[in-house]
Amino acid sequence: MADTPIIIDSEKCRGCKKCISACPFDALYMEGKLAVLKPEECRACNACVKACPFKAISANVKEEAKKESLSDFKGIWVFAEQHHGKVQEVAYELLSTGRRLAKDRGCELAAVVLGHNVTDSAAHLIAAGADKVYVVDQPELAEYEANVYTDALNQLIAKYKPEVILAGATAVGRAFFAKVAVRARTGLTADCTALSIDKESHLLHQTRPAFGGNIMATIMTPNHRPQMATVRPKVFKMTTPDPKRKGETLMEALKLVTAGTKIVKAERNAANVNIAEAEIIVAGGRGLKKAENLEQLKKLADLLGGVVGVSRACVDAGWISASHQVGQTGKTVCPKIYLAFGISGAIQHLEGMRGSDTIIAINNDPNASIFGIADLGIIGDLFEILPMLIEAVEAKRKN
Repeated sequence: MADTPIIIDSEKCRGCKKCISACPFDALYMEGKLAVLKPEECRACNACVKACPFKAISANVKEEAKKESLSDFKGIWVFAEQHHGKVQEVAYELLSTGRRLAKDRGCELAAVVLGHNVTDSAAHLIAAGADKVYVVDQPELAEYEANVYTDALNQLIAKYKPEVILAGATAVGRAFFAKVAVRARTGLTADCTALSIDKESHLLHQTRPAFGGNIMATIMTPNHRPQMATVRPKVFKMTTPDPKRKGETLMEALKLVTAGTKIVKAERNAANVNIAEAEIIVAGGRGLKKAENLEQLKKLADLLGGVVGVSRACVDAGWISASHQVGQTGKTVCPKIYLAFGISGAIQHLEGMRGSDTIIAINNDPNASIFGIADLGIIGDLFEILPMLIEAVEAKRKN
């Protein structure tokens, strides 16, 4: 059929079924010994084209078709990730910076919610800065499944053509946002630490660490839309919501693909600690010298009502689990107080904690990089200062 996304050559097809195994949308089936397409299910991902060893399948590319104009894409979107109906904080953080970007671009800011029984979240997103909220509230979206979420968001992109889409660099965001970009045939910049709109080109400048964190690269997507970026939680700060803000809620009903996987049971790892939500972090680095010295950090953290954080060196040495790691390859944190013991201040670590309200650094090297961003720096031996600090806090609590 001339109008189908792919074309199957019946003379070349050998009925090997590799295309059926490769298709993530169940858009192919066997009719006798020939593969047959279900056009309404096909999303033109071309996975079957690559999988066919006999070159019996080809993409239906219409050379005469007019290429979409970049000017057709307007507005900034924030993917509002939710778990069991509760919108995650990173969505509100992105709406805060999205509000600034929308002002600089002179456009609307919208949020997108995918899930089931999530309609009530629209009011909260409008209060946080969204002008519009697109809601897809369907049973198929009750639990996150990458193929279904990808299909839903790509359908909305095709219909409304946003210029920019932002998402949190969470487990969910990382799992399906790249799939969305591939399907939309555009680029994606992951783990951004800064976003801005260029005044002349109006392009989104997406800044992130590169080459192991040794440089900061600013990336643009000049020839494709939408421009897509993910941002780690806690990189941007939330603004105070305004319950009086007015906005528009648009309910969308979509025909979605069948899920490729089924969640049998979900359990939270009780051993993991969410340092990203901690208000006080007592962190240690290579200067601790051995795992046993982490006990002193934990004692101080317990006294202060905080949690223990570490640099990558401690995790690599096997002293503690990766759930405690702060930095580019760990968690981005934004506590009220960040106490750093024996951390030199590699850029990879600094990118994960520079947003802390108050940074107190203790290091015996006066030239340690961490002193460059610390609000209070103490040059001295942590093995002398840490016990003194624990003793002082204990004495304070007794009084």
